[in-house]
Amino acid sequence: MLCGGTSATKPATDETQRIADAVKAELEEKENRKFSTFKTVEFKSQMVAGINYFIKVLVGEEEFVHLRVFQSLPHENKPLQLSSYQTNKAKTDELAYF
Repeated sequence: MLCGGTSATKPATDETQRIADAVKAELEEKENRKFSTFKTVEFKSQMVAGINYFIKVLVGEEEFVHLRVFQSLPHENKPLQLSSYQTNKAKTDELAYF
């Protein structure tokens, strides 16, 4: 992966589920709703001064959200940050930079 460019789309991993779970409460607060389903499906990453994760999450039967979560460099010791998100996504919607 080139610094600044996004990776290819990859299947979700335990790590991406952990990252999404870490920002779930913040997303629920911003959206003023609770997600009983919150399963990561796929992701892309982008190396910057840390890593941006673009994660597709199943939140309902056919409803998805796209998350952009920033993970700072290890020596900065900062929590994961929900940088942005997109709602009303479908399974077929491409996971792209936003």
